Amino acid sequence: MPESHSSALDLVLPILRCPVCEEDLSRADAGLRCLNGHSFDIARQGYASLIAGVRPTSGDAAPMVEARRRVLGTGIYAPILAEVVRLATDQVPPPSIVLDAGCGTGNYLAAVIDALPTTRGLGLDSSTYALRAAARAHPRAAVIACDLFGPIPVSSASVDLVLDVFAPRNAAEFHRVLRPDGMLVVTRPTDRHLGQLRHHIKGMVGIDPAKEERLERTLDPHFDALHTVPTEYTARLSPDEAADLVLMTPSARHVTSDDLEGDAAGALPTEVDISVLTTAYRPR
Repeated sequence: MPESHSSALDLVLPILRCPVCEEDLSRADAGLRCLNGHSFDIARQGYASLIAGVRPTSGDAAPMVEARRRVLGTGIYAPILAEVVRLATDQVPPPSIVLDAGCGTGNYLAAVIDALPTTRGLGLDSSTYALRAAARAHPRAAVIACDLFGPIPVSSASVDLVLDVFAPRNAAEFHRVLRPDGMLVVTRPTDRHLGQLRHHIKGMVGIDPAKEERLERTLDPHFDALHTVPTEYTARLSPDEAADLVLMTPSARHVTSDDLEGDAAGALPTEVDISVLTTAYRPR
């Protein structure tokens, strides 16, 4: 295993916990082991698998991960990334440990800890395809496979900042792992996000107009909202970029290849609205 993967995992090993019995973990052979003998593999790409039982089936598939990697590489989402970094780094003192729940390819986590030279990062995702990319995102970012809908294999009150960018939210677990003075940053789309694409491609997953109400109901028992920042602009795209914006989302499971190839790709909108909200929260 490359040294960079090993050292990144060692940076966060003190806060990792066994997903079976919640005991401390330590290195053993080519993996991790707890005092009760539960052992977990470290993939050759550098991420540890801390999944107990059946692996979640909702993780992003390889084509979705590749489409996301291409989109983030173009800078189309650069204003969103900049806002996440701004909110994440606007803390006094700066966070020591940042946890990115649903880290995907690791771009947001890498950008945040790159702006904080003494900060360690831990990315969580259920997709092995995403984790392979995220394991290479930053030398101070470790990544683990886990079920974001279940208990997070991290000790209580051990994290300074939780990022949740276009990802599932586990409010009770976010609250548990955060220190009392920590912060949660949540980025999610509005109902205007990618509106031209959703209008053009009938198979795309819609955005619930009541999404904000559901978010408030989910987080309100555990968090107080500090402030919300909208990020809205129009992106000018090539047909391939427009197709990738569809393919990187869950809509890729519902859209046929005919909707995005050949003449259909050429007919995709080349100007698309990007509309998201980013909110900073404090634990209650």
